[in-house]
Amino acid sequence: MNPNPLLGVCFHWLGGLASGSFYVPYRGVKVWAWETYWLAGGFFSWIIAPWILASFMTKDLLQVLREAPPSSLFWTCAFGVLWGLGGLTFGLTMRYLGMSLGMVVVLGYTAAFGTLLPPIFRGEFASLVLRTHSGHIILLGVGVCLAGIAVAGSAGISKEREMSEEKKRAVIKEFALKRGVLVATFSGIMSACFAYGLAAGDPIKKLTLQHGTSTLWQGLPVLVVLLAGGFATNFIWCVYLNFRNRTGREYFHADAKGPEARAPMLANYLFCALAGTTWYFQFFFYTMGETQMGRYKFSSWTLHMASIMIFSTLWGIALKEWSGSGLRTKSLVALTLLTLIGSTVIVGYGNYLGLSEVPAQVQALR
Repeated sequence: MNPNPLLGVCFHWLGGLASGSFYVPYRGVKVWAWETYWLAGGFFSWIIAPWILASFMTKDLLQVLREAPPSSLFWTCAFGVLWGLGGLTFGLTMRYLGMSLGMVVVLGYTAAFGTLLPPIFRGEFASLVLRTHSGHIILLGVGVCLAGIAVAGSAGISKEREMSEEKKRAVIKEFALKRGVLVATFSGIMSACFAYGLAAGDPIKKLTLQHGTSTLWQGLPVLVVLLAGGFATNFIWCVYLNFRNRTGREYFHADAKGPEARAPMLANYLFCALAGTTWYFQFFFYTMGETQMGRYKFSSWTLHMASIMIFSTLWGIALKEWSGSGLRTKSLVALTLLTLIGSTVIVGYGNYLGLSEVPAQVQALR
C-alpha cells in the first residue's frame, strides 16, 4: 500500500474529532467522583478497546508480542508510564494557570517535543528535514501549528480579561505563574512521550507486518503495550484517590453517597464505556494516519495536536463556552481555527512533496 498523505491527514482529523469529543459522554455521568468515572472509562480506553481491535484487525497478536524484542516492549511500555504522568499533571496545570494559558503551554511543549525529538534522536533530522524542500515545508507547518496554539491561548486570555475580578478568582483560585509554568513544562514533555513510545514500538510494527497484517493496522499491537503503561500510572493514582476520598464503593453501590444521591449505575458505566472507547479511537486513527505519511511519519504528531485543538474549539463553540465574549475574543477563536487548519494543510502538502523526492534521491545516488 503506497503512502497517501491526503488520506493520512483525513485519518488524523478523525483522530482529532475523537479526542476532542471523548469528554462529552462523561457529562452524562452522575454522582460519581472524578477518579471513579475516569478509571471506569480508562479500562475501555487503555485495556479493552486496544486488545479487542488489535485482536480483530491484526494477525497473531499474542505471537507477535511474544516475538517482540524485550527492549522494544520495555521502552514502549515505559514511555506509556511517563505519558500517563503527563496526563495526570495536566490537571494541576489547569489549576495553577487556568484553561487558556495552561492549554497553550502544555500543548505547545507537547507538539514541539513530540514532533521534533524522535527524528533528532534517530539522527534523521538533518537529512530528512533540514536538507530537503519537503522537510522545510513540514517544519513550516509545525511552526504554524505552534502559532495556532499560541493564538488559542490569546483567545482564552482575552476571554479572561473580559471577566470581572470575582469571576476570575472563581475560575483560577490558586493562580501561580511560576509554579504553573513548571508543572506545565513537565506535563507537556511527559505527554510527548506517547510519540516516543510509538517510535520505540517500530520493531513490533515490523513483526506485525511479517505475520501478514495489513500496513494500515500495523500500529495497533504497539498501542496495546503503550496504553498498558499509561493504564498503570492512571490506575495507581485513581485507586489512591478512591482510598483517600473513600469513593471506592461507587464502583459497586448506587447509594455509596447515601440514598439521597443514588447513582444510575448502568447509565454511568455506559457513558464511561462510550467515553473511553471514543478516547481510544484518537490513537486508532493516529496509527492509521501515520502509515500514510511516508518518510515523514514524525509529522503525524503535529497533525494530531492541531486536529485536537480544532475539534476541541468547535465543541467549545457548540457548547456555548464562548458566548458573551467580545468581538476581539471571537475573532481570535476564528483565527485559531484558520491557523490550525492551515497547519494541517501545510504539513500534508510537505508529506506529499516528500513522496516525489524519494525517487530523485535514489537516482542521484546511482
